[in-house]
Amino acid sequence: MTQKPFEELTISDDFMFCKVMEHEPICKEFLEILFSVKIEKITYLSSQNTVTANFGAKTVRLDVLVKDGSGTSYDIEMQVGNEYNIPKRMRYYQAVLDVAFLDKGCSYKSLNDSYIIFVCLFDPIGSNRAVYTFENRCLEDLSIPLQDGAKRVILNAGAFKETGNKELQGFLQYVKTGRVTTSYTGRIEKMIQTVKRNEQLRKEYHILPAVLMDAFDEGEARGSHQKALETARILKQLGDSVQKIAQATGLTQAEVEAIK
Repeated sequence: MTQKPFEELTISDDFMFCKVMEHEPICKEFLEILFSVKIEKITYLSSQNTVTANFGAKTVRLDVLVKDGSGTSYDIEMQVGNEYNIPKRMRYYQAVLDVAFLDKGCSYKSLNDSYIIFVCLFDPIGSNRAVYTFENRCLEDLSIPLQDGAKRVILNAGAFKETGNKELQGFLQYVKTGRVTTSYTGRIEKMIQTVKRNEQLRKEYHILPAVLMDAFDEGEARGSHQKALETARILKQLGDSVQKIAQATGLTQAEVEAIK
């Protein structure tokens, strides 16, 4: 598969989406727009990180994972192609994150509230809504929520006209068409142009499919440690920080620091 030219990347391309959402003000404002709340600050737990529930389980590669000041976590994913598996993927992502973040010996009560958010260029549900929000409820009485703290949100960019939230409408329209109609999407567009002028990010984009993605895919079949080391060595040569390399490869910071 031919890689899309770096100059042609848009917010709907996974690499660009992740780089834009690494800018805290943009990511925080996205959540504030979506949920119509004020968020004081967010902390990044992952950017294109890999998370596994336990040894032998299928690895999940996340786009953006953050938490707010109250401890609520948000996994934000960009999805361009319809693989007809979004609901089941969301179910698995939730399970993996819960197991990964529940410290051994801790009570289930310590599980934080969480949102899994998929920004889609298509309608995976088929009801022409711009926003679908799901939570577990009692089928015998839908007024009774399970209160497990887990919610899943699907954004359908193709139906951007169907939401009354003007800021969200502007964001979804931008995702779908590239048209800037709000000050927020204007800031995103400026960030994209900043990313495109960054030669280090250009190199990272071209190297990821050949090295990082290769390590990820092959690792599921025959162990990824050596591939992770090779990836880390290349990223280190490109000047990435130890912390960022550790997040991208799954290695410890000590392992990254030891690489010559």
